[in-house]
Amino acid sequence: MKHNIGQKLALYPTPATVVGTVGEGGKVNWLLVAHVGIVSHSKLLLSVHSAHYSVKAIDAVKRFSVNIIDESFLAAADYTGTVSGAKVDKSGLFDYHLGEAGMPIIEQSPLAMECEVIDTYEIDGFKNYICAILGTYVEEDKLDEQGRPDYAKLKPVLFEMPTYKYLRTGDVVGDCMKLGKAFGENK
Repeated sequence: MKHNIGQKLALYPTPATVVGTVGEGGKVNWLLVAHVGIVSHSKLLLSVHSAHYSVKAIDAVKRFSVNIIDESFLAAADYTGTVSGAKVDKSGLFDYHLGEAGMPIIEQSPLAMECEVIDTYEIDGFKNYICAILGTYVEEDKLDEQGRPDYAKLKPVLFEMPTYKYLRTGDVVGDCMKLGKAFGENK
């Protein structure tokens, strides 16, 4: 029997990311963000508490990068969420380059996206940015034979909110649409 545990958000785990911003004077800042999501096939949502230092840069420039975290730099990525860019210069934490849209891309990240804000929605103290993806950068050895990101090779770290734990991504368990088709044929 299922138990009602109250009004708990239970859609975790979500991908853990480091958001890169360029603020006043060209200063790069990094922030751990796990509230990311898909809005459509070409748009994503980034949700950041309004008090974060990075919000000022995102609001001013209307651009940022989303860098997928893997285990190789998880501790440094986690650190970006423990200190404020207003008090600590986090610009030197990662080797990075600026992408074609001018946003910082972490060299160690297996996949990063440069995004442009097209709409903003505020709720419960969070700024929610709906964004167009300007460019997606993927390490060549993390692509499949068709040139698409291979998440079994990327191995993104996931974040689970109720316990504040990071999770390792698992194995492929099936092919979308093929499982349902086979199920329907065998009914």
